[in-house]
Formats: sequence, C-alpha cells, structure tokens
Amino acid sequence: MSPVNNDPSSGTGGGMPLTRKELRARERFLATQNHNVVPVPEATPGEDSPAAETEAELPRPVPAVPAAQAPAAPRVPAAPPVPVAPPVPVAPPAAVDKPEVEAPHTAEEPAAPAPSNDDQAAGAEHLEQAAQTEPEESGHTHGDGELVFAEPGGTPLEAYEYAEHDAHHGTDAHAGFHDELHHEDLHHDELLHDEVHHDDHAHELLAPVATPASKAAAKKARRRRRVLALLLTLAVFVTAVAVGAQFLKPLLGMDKVTDYPGPGTGSVSVTVPQGAGPKAVASDLVQKHVVADADAFVKEFVSQGGELSPGEFTFKTEMKNSDAVAVLVNKDSSKVMYFALSAGLRINESLDAIAKGSGIPLEQLNALNQAPGQFGLPAKAKNLEGFLAPGEYRFDLGTSAKDIIQKLVTTTLDELKSQGITDPAKQYDVVTIASIVQAEGGQADYGNVAGAIYNRLKPNNVETSGLIQSDATVTYGLGRKSFHVTEEEKADKSNPYNTYANVGLPVGPIGSPGKTAIDAAAKPTPNDYMYWVTINLDTKETKFSKTLAEHNTYVEQYNAWCQANAGRCV
Repeated sequence: MSPVNNDPSSGTGGGMPLTRKELRARERFLATQNHNVVPVPEATPGEDSPAAETEAELPRPVPAVPAAQAPAAPRVPAAPPVPVAPPVPVAPPAAVDKPEVEAPHTAEEPAAPAPSNDDQAAGAEHLEQAAQTEPEESGHTHGDGELVFAEPGGTPLEAYEYAEHDAHHGTDAHAGFHDELHHEDLHHDELLHDEVHHDDHAHELLAPVATPASKAAAKKARRRRRVLALLLTLAVFVTAVAVGAQFLKPLLGMDKVTDYPGPGTGSVSVTVPQGAGPKAVASDLVQKHVVADADAFVKEFVSQGGELSPGEFTFKTEMKNSDAVAVLVNKDSSKVMYFALSAGLRINESLDAIAKGSGIPLEQLNALNQAPGQFGLPAKAKNLEGFLAPGEYRFDLGTSAKDIIQKLVTTTLDELKSQGITDPAKQYDVVTIASIVQAEGGQADYGNVAGAIYNRLKPNNVETSGLIQSDATVTYGLGRKSFHVTEEEKADKSNPYNTYANVGLPVGPIGSPGKTAIDAAAKPTPNDYMYWVTINLDTKETKFSKTLAEHNTYVEQYNAWCQANAGRCV
C-alpha cells in the first residue's frame, strides 16, 4: 500500500500507511471531530478518540516538512492539501435567534513541492493536523463523487476530485470508497441543524454576537419604551384638551348656566304689572335669583303656551324654568291656592272666583265683605267693591281668608298712593270714577273718558248740569249687566247708582278697576269733552264730543252697529 497518510497515534511523521477502511474512518472522524456539530460515531479500531475538552484552534497554513524516508517504499506523488471550509450556518427556527459565525480568513497555502515520499508523509501529516485543529469544518459529497466544502454563505469552495487518490488506490478503490462514504450516517441535514461552538481563543477575529436572551430583553425594553411614550402622549393630549376647553367655555358661552336643578328654596314675591311682557318678567326673575337665564325662561314659557296675567306671585330661589312657568300659568294649583280676577268684575263675581280658587267658603268671604273698615277703607265704603285688585294670585295652602282679602285691598291702595292719592275719602272717589272709566270706554280712551267725567262734575257745568249719565251705573244699580237702558230706568231716582237722575258720583264703585283705569282717574287727560259713546263693542272704539247734537250723531253710528250685530246690544 502507498503511504498516503500517517498514523496519528505514532506522534511522528512516519508510520504504517492507512488502508481504505482506515481512510474512510479517518474522514468520518475528521468530519465529526467537534461534538457540537454532529454526534461522534463509534471510534474505528486502532484510532484514539480526541477528548471532548480539546480546544479547537483556528486553521493556519502548515508548510510541508520533509519526514524520514522509508527506503523500501517507492515514490508516489502525495495528494495536495485539501482546503477545508468552515461549517455552513444553519437557519435557526423562528422562535430562536442563532448567532452568525464569520468564517476566519487564512493565509494562502504555499505551492506543494514535487511529489516524493517525504512530500507524501508531509502531506499526510498536514492533513491530519488541519483536521485536528479545525474540527468545525466538514463537507459532504455530491452524487457525482465530488467532495464539496461549503462556506457559511452557502457558496461551494473549490472541489477536489479524487483522481490523484485513485492514482494510488485505483479506480475500484475510489468507487468503493465513494459508495461507502455516500451511504454513511453523516448526512447534510444533520450538519445543518447543529450549532458550531468556538472557544474564546478562536473568536479573536469574529465580531461580538448578541445572545437570544439579550435580544429578547432589548425587545421588551423597546416595547416598554413605546408603551410609555404612547401613554405620555395621550396624557399630554387629554390635558391640552381639558385646558383648552376651560379657556373656550367663557368665549363660547358654554359655562353659562341656563337652568337651575330646582326645586328651589325660600320665598320670593314677584309682582307682574298690567301689560307686562314675558321678557320683562323674566328679567325680574333673574334679578331676584328665581331663574338662571332670561332667554331660557322665555323659551320655556312660550313652549308651554303661557299667558301673563297681572298680579303678585310667590316663587322660590333657584327654581327650574318649567316650575317657574307653572307658577305663572297656574299649572301647580294643586300645591297652592290660585285664582284670577279680571278687571271690571263686580264684588259678587270676585268673591265667587276667590272661593273657587282657594277653597274658602263663600259665606266666610261675604262676612269679610260686609266689614270693609278692617281693611283700611273709608267709613262711607259699604263693602269691598272696587278695592279687590284684578290679577292672578297664588297663596300657600292654608292661607286665611282675611289675609287673602287684605292682600287684594292693599294692592289697590298702594296703586292709589303711587299716584299721590293718600286721603281715604279721596281714594274712595277716585276708585269710583275709575270703575266707571273701566266699564264705559276702551283702554286707549281711559284718560279722555276720565277727563269728560270730571268736566261733567264741575259746578259751573251747564251742558249736563252735573249729571254723569252713564248707562253702566244704571245697570249696576239694577243688578244686571246690559248695554240697553230704557227711558223709565233712566228716570228712576230710587236707584242710587242712576247717574241720569242723580247729580254727581254714584254711592260707590261699580266694579274692580284695573291699574290703568285707576291711573287715568287719578290723573285724567285734560279736555273740553262732555260726551262719549262707544260705537263698536268689539273694538271699543269711542267717540267724544262737546255738544249734544254732535253726540247724537255718534249715537246713530252705535245704533247702526247694533242692528248689524243682532243680539250684541242687549
């Protein structure tokens, strides 16, 4: 046999040549020298298995050293040194990160000398030394018998055929070797799935590689930083929105309270004057802290179809708009005593309305009506006629009848005082004239009607001789309401309210005058009129004149209207 390789156990360059079986075992041994790459197969007899603790060294160029010549062996060209490629990196599973191993760069191999026995021995020694110092490198065979060594990037290195080897061992030997090597347990897949490990000395030229644990920790740290940044951004955004809203609310009127939660506390008295509108009442309610916003209150009042009536109303502070509207439109009558008195009502009509609204017996109210002195009226007043002020009233449940009557009388007296009428006797006369004005003319003509009455009452009046001549006074004395009075009724002096037969004022008021009529009676419009007549009972149009002839012309217009509106002038 040709001395192609030397026995590594001898420790020298010489020794017994290897057989084909030994050569195959050597190749397997060299391919699986590193336990971390592939499992070590069973040792071939005659070979010493390297210790597991043997540290791998980086490959380095080994010059050919002549060995002791074997005199008996013929010269056979030695196989050139076979370059050994580093192991092919295996793609790790998705869940585990594998460090990449950078292939070390070695110096270019020197050219081999001419074939000789010494060269053969040196080549064998070089092959054995390279296999022992580079256990990581391995290769695999292709189907055409070519042995290819792969780089980490997967690029095959230069392949060396076994032609030179066959020159020593023959074609049959090479074929046998190739078949045996092809069917061995050393598979390419096994090599690809094993890790390659190097010691600290073998990594001097490699870049530091992060471990999977460090990568996972870094990934978690980055995730925590992203979450923290997101939370901080969100907190800043929410804070900016909240701060901005506080600045925008006053500008947009968003912080304006338009309604109180209710139900309110305490008691607030609010007077609604005659002819007052919802906006004026709403402003008064806001000023007295009854409602929060005037516009919101008016909107609620209109939505409920409310209508204002003059009078004094009792509210609470900080009421809901709907509750305050209910007070004005009498939608809470179950909680209070409520009644409304219209201007022009006679005493019996007023007492009846009070009894129905308050629940107080009518007999009790009539008893109070017969004793007007206890309410501050003058001595010539026989009852409360003319002093029960018109309006809408609400009283707390349980309010006494006397307190209710006193409230109505006081309202009238306060209005007289506001016009400068403080004398009780004078107050009584003004109320009497105001009651005639209320019954005889339209509201727009109250001042002129009051002026014409005062002209008739003048002592030097020769036109009417001190007679007021009011149909309304005659019918009041007759105990009926009518626009038609007969000549006989006009001539009846027994009727104390007959101003056709009796000079001066009647014995007392003929109804409850409103605020406008009282003001007109207290301060009449100066004029020269002696007569007036309402020619249209629907529109209350009134005609004034200084002479009886002119007055009769307007009376004819009134009669024509009555004929055109049958049943109205009765």
